[in-house]
Amino acid sequence: MNFLNFLDFKVTDVLDIILVAVLLYYIYKLVRGSVAINIFIGIVIVWGFWKLTELLGMEMISSMVGAFMQVGLIALIIVFQQEIRKFLLMIGSTNFANKKKFIKHFKFLKQDGLSSSTDIDSILAACKKMSATRTGAIIVIERSNSLDFIKSSGDKMYIEVNQPIIESIFYKNSPLHDGAAVIENNHIVATRVILPVSNKRNIPLRFGLRHRAAVGITEKTDALTLVVSEETGNISFIKNGEFIDYGDLNELGNIIKNDLIN
Repeated sequence: MNFLNFLDFKVTDVLDIILVAVLLYYIYKLVRGSVAINIFIGIVIVWGFWKLTELLGMEMISSMVGAFMQVGLIALIIVFQQEIRKFLLMIGSTNFANKKKFIKHFKFLKQDGLSSSTDIDSILAACKKMSATRTGAIIVIERSNSLDFIKSSGDKMYIEVNQPIIESIFYKNSPLHDGAAVIENNHIVATRVILPVSNKRNIPLRFGLRHRAAVGITEKTDALTLVVSEETGNISFIKNGEFIDYGDLNELGNIIKNDLIN
């Protein structure tokens, strides 16, 4: 019967399981959609095997796997450097003070029907118009992580999102067109924002500084970024430091709307 002692749950055991589940959920959320998801799944499998061998009393294999897990910790910190930064940024985000943002962190408990308030259709309509005229633009859409650290580098404003406003900001002769525009809660809150530039070497050479800046901010935060190329007119969608493929603007709109509520 000693083997079944682990079934004698206490309140603290239940709390422990809940906290671990929440932690794993947020880790999965951070690495979802990136190559790191495969590493995360592999770690979970190895950890589960380790605990199973401990439970069955297989001391030799358990000690070997345990040593591997301990030595591999430093390597994991290096591999998950960007994800760890995002996790810590999420924990310390000033957006926790915002009630709506705070509730979003627990949206895995949400009811069906929750939708984003950001007018994605107007944003994409503006991007389509700017694409036709080869007007360069970079639009950053805030999610859970606070973007206050980049907003301060530009000009603050507070105006509701609409197509004409976005087009006027990035109009070639406009004093606001240089830099990024940041959107928060369906409002443009900053323009001429300077973004951190990515140092990734696998970004194709056809992409310039504007695209590298878009990759850079999505590496450091969970923001979504749209870029209109001044050279080709192509519209790029970037999240988690990666370029996301899409078929047409309708599909892109659905992807962004889904990302904003997940």
